[in-house]
Amino acid sequence: MADNGMFTKDDLIKLAQYRMPFGKYAGRYLMNVPEEYFLWFAGKGFPEGELGRCMKMMLEIKAHGLEYLLRPLQGTIVDH
Repeated sequence: MADNGMFTKDDLIKLAQYRMPFGKYAGRYLMNVPEEYFLWFAGKGFPEGELGRCMKMMLEIKAHGLEYLLRPLQGTIVDH
C-alpha cells in the first residue's frame, strides 16, 4: 500500500494471485477467503510479514466491497 493509503497496481496484482498458505482456507486465493476469517485475525493479530500485510489489505478491500477490482486480475482462476 502506498504512503497515501491507496492500493498500488502491484498490490492489487499480488492480492489477486496470493494464496492462503495455511489453516482452514489453505490453498485458496485470499480473494475467495470469507471476510469473517480476516476479521478473526484482526482481533487475534495478523501474521508477521507479507502474508499479514496482504491479509490486512484484503480485509480493507472486502470491508469496502472492492473485490471487483481484483476479479479482472485473476483471469479465469476458479477456486473452491
